[in-house]
Amino acid sequence: MAKAHLLKISVSGIRGVVGEFLTPALARAFAQAFGTYVGTGRVVVGRDTRASGPMLQHAVHCGLLAAGCEVVDVGVLPTPTIQIYTGATRARGGLAITASHNPLEYNALKMFNAQGLFFNHYERGELLDIYHQTAVREATNEEIRRVVCDPSGPAKLHFERVLRHVDVERIRARRFRVALDGVNGAGSQMSVRFLREILGCELHAVSVDQEKPFPRIPEPRPDTLGDLAALVRETSCDIGFAQDPDGDRLAVADERGVVLDNDDVLALVIDAALDRNPGPVVVNLTTSAVVDDIARRHGVEVYRTPVGEANVVETMQAVKAAIGGEGSNGGIIFPPVHYGRDSYTGMAFFLDHMAKTGARVSELHGRLPRYYRRLGQVAFEHGRLGPLMQALENSFPPAAKDRSDGLKLILPDGWIHVRASNTEPVLRLGAEAKTKERLDDLYETVLTTCSLRTQEV
Repeated sequence: MAKAHLLKISVSGIRGVVGEFLTPALARAFAQAFGTYVGTGRVVVGRDTRASGPMLQHAVHCGLLAAGCEVVDVGVLPTPTIQIYTGATRARGGLAITASHNPLEYNALKMFNAQGLFFNHYERGELLDIYHQTAVREATNEEIRRVVCDPSGPAKLHFERVLRHVDVERIRARRFRVALDGVNGAGSQMSVRFLREILGCELHAVSVDQEKPFPRIPEPRPDTLGDLAALVRETSCDIGFAQDPDGDRLAVADERGVVLDNDDVLALVIDAALDRNPGPVVVNLTTSAVVDDIARRHGVEVYRTPVGEANVVETMQAVKAAIGGEGSNGGIIFPPVHYGRDSYTGMAFFLDHMAKTGARVSELHGRLPRYYRRLGQVAFEHGRLGPLMQALENSFPPAAKDRSDGLKLILPDGWIHVRASNTEPVLRLGAEAKTKERLDDLYETVLTTCSLRTQEV
């Protein structure tokens, strides 16, 4: 474990550049520690389409078998599908081999508990203690279990969960023209089946060849989805969808090929969900205030958490939220399907809402209150964080303050949020305002106060 100190550990698992410090040996050791922690029994393993996936998959199998676990290999599947299957089949836990939106040279192990949820802080701490102390279980020859495969069951289960909450026949009757950019990722083939065969759409798809990851920058943002925008326009589609490599994030383009801001995507899905079942909404601190406006329309409360899916889910469970998510990264969390980000729930809700209202995506989007947002990041030196935060507070004396995740300053006409990254030595910066001029003013004040130069993200 000589390289253990180089592992980048976040709320979801471990990640890194393959071959530099995320090696088969490390993956095997971590999987054996995972198997030791969750106990002997079934552990679900799936992956995305990266070239390093099969190599790490074999290493993970070895580690789990060495700990006495039975491995249920589900093959190439989206992360939410693996999570749902883990929780529904009474497995002891699950591992998804995917680096999500990170570049191709990265990979990661995302770890789930018996409910298919990301580990909480206590669970993660216990597991890491086992890993760092090499206090792993070594199965005897008689205790070594087997690897079994179930490549089709998880998708069927996932579809059934989603389809309970939309009017499938209403969607099929509209015969929507849909564009899809699957980034040749884990969800690409499953999404073709979902949209074309299950929901009856006339589908126009690009980047759905799982043998050729990734033809664009993996993170689905407006500046990375030019091919999707062009496809929508060329084929006169009603809507365009794009996923990240592990299928938990969703981006949406309207019928003109305009890619919506991820915060607005989340707001529109929240609006559709609250029409069906009003209840509390939970989002992270960097998610747009447009969510608060939508919640007020429905007379429900909004709760905000530190950034990170596990943080959002923990609060959603505590307040029995109707829906939640993280707008800044295109994550939609709908508890009746699963307590995890899920692009399939988002796609189904968009199509059902369009079928119900008869409105185009641009019309639905145009009904949202308008905000201007900007995200960035800057390097910082450890030891300077306290003075930086104090300087920011002093720059905005009338602002309401939230210190639960870095510092968020809330003003009548906007907000700023500054926090240290969980995975990199950088500060994450976010700002939002009701006008572009005010946004520029807020953001530049942050940069000037910190005496830093920013790298836009």
